[in-house]
Amino acid sequence: MHITPTALPEVLLIEPKVFGDARGFFMESWNQARFNEALGTAVEFVQDNHSRSARGVLRGLHYQLAPHAQGKLVRCVNGAVFDVAVDMRRSSPNFGRWVGFELTADNHRQVWIPPGFAHGFVVLSETADFLYKTSGRYAPECEGAVRWDDPTIDIDWPLHGITPQLSAKDVAAPLLAAAKTFD
Repeated sequence: MHITPTALPEVLLIEPKVFGDARGFFMESWNQARFNEALGTAVEFVQDNHSRSARGVLRGLHYQLAPHAQGKLVRCVNGAVFDVAVDMRRSSPNFGRWVGFELTADNHRQVWIPPGFAHGFVVLSETADFLYKTSGRYAPECEGAVRWDDPTIDIDWPLHGITPQLSAKDVAAPLLAAAKTFD
């Protein structure tokens, strides 16, 4: 497993070792001891989520506030997405900054998005299956969201002329200036 800090150092790009031959491939997608060693702390995952979405579906930008803040380990197991993390910690020098990565079934990349960051993605392929391991349970009373197209954050979504498909909740999400944030 190769782990790379990103422009937001707490957000990690994880590239597992993939062993392939004429039969297909094998990879270790998760190893608690290696993950904790790489982070320098113990993370316990308590929930797995799976979404399937069509081309142009944009989910996000979502997060959960304390006391149920969540870290997320995410990957795309079918298709391709552009995945984004945004620093939502007002005390951070990187507050409001974002990083993004293409995650595909072929590149096997994963992204660690720690508590304190919003997360979202847009589907680039006909469909995509996206998996999340979360370090906290879903708690609707702690939900937070920020608009996907907030001009202050200015995410360069690779939409290629497509108007994204959004949930009603994402359409109604506040701009960063009005969003609930972490201290």
